[in-house]
Amino acid sequence: MVNKGLARTIMLRLLVLLFVCAPSLVFADGYLSHPGYAAFEQRMVSEHGFSEGELRAWFGQAERKQSILDAISRPAEKRLTWGEYRKIFMTDSRISAGVAFAKENAAALKRAEDEYGVAPEIIVAIIGVETRYGGNMGSYRVIDSLSTLAFDYPPRAKFFMGQLEHFLIMTREQGFDAMELKGSYAGAMGMGQFIPSSFRDFAVDFDGDGKADIWSNTTDAIGSVANYFAKHKWTHGEPVVVEADVAGTIDSAAMNVSLEPSVAAGELATIGLRPRSDIAPELRVSPMQMETEAGYEYWVGLHNFYVITRYNHSSMYALAVYQLSAAIAAQAQS
Repeated sequence: MVNKGLARTIMLRLLVLLFVCAPSLVFADGYLSHPGYAAFEQRMVSEHGFSEGELRAWFGQAERKQSILDAISRPAEKRLTWGEYRKIFMTDSRISAGVAFAKENAAALKRAEDEYGVAPEIIVAIIGVETRYGGNMGSYRVIDSLSTLAFDYPPRAKFFMGQLEHFLIMTREQGFDAMELKGSYAGAMGMGQFIPSSFRDFAVDFDGDGKADIWSNTTDAIGSVANYFAKHKWTHGEPVVVEADVAGTIDSAAMNVSLEPSVAAGELATIGLRPRSDIAPELRVSPMQMETEAGYEYWVGLHNFYVITRYNHSSMYALAVYQLSAAIAAQAQS
């Protein structure tokens, strides 16, 4: 007897291959003839008040991009260690460019710190990690990216359909041209790479010109990143992460368990760690073991470290942002 679970898994994989690899599914009229389009159009008309005419004008031009499906579907490359990942972002050029960006935008960064309570170097580091300070914000039309993934990538179709919905509402709210905005292959936009739902929740018109322009308006991009962190409860002036030394036998099973702080600092000694800075014993922390070429580093993430992971759910990402921010601050003061 065929195992039903195995059969379902095989069928799902075949469907993914069918949608991802079959160029014959490209329609001459954009996405208007796609089997999933009619229901989407009906929902956008009935629930959000869009007209059939404007929707068909957009989706008649939206293009299925095989390169997007290739990028999101290809097997992951060799998993990077922390040491390998760190080298991508901790470069002299990215640090120097961050110092220059901070100087050029000092007034906006200071106001963001005053209004949102977020350290300027953290804002700069986020923009530096995401887009090299606005130098690489993505070249795909957002409507193409989101349409391709919403209609032709079954594993995450529900998520990207929601983002496509948010995108159209966002363009109407802000007065943007839905056919002009560009971003990453996954529909992330602007200097801080906000997906449409995050744009609607956190992007701000920080210079008061009537639009939250995170593509070409650096002031708006800075305010939007700061607002994102503030809404996720960044605590001004508090530390982010503390390096730790091995003190006894390391309990590897207790490392990298959760991005959210879940271990009392007073218990770190029992898993073999001694933080290099004092942490209140009752404070919840996240112990981490990070692999480098020379062995392991040990870190203890605090609340603000967890906040950085709300931007990208990765401890390596958060540590890279923190270290880049520290390097930018140090060089700016030297």
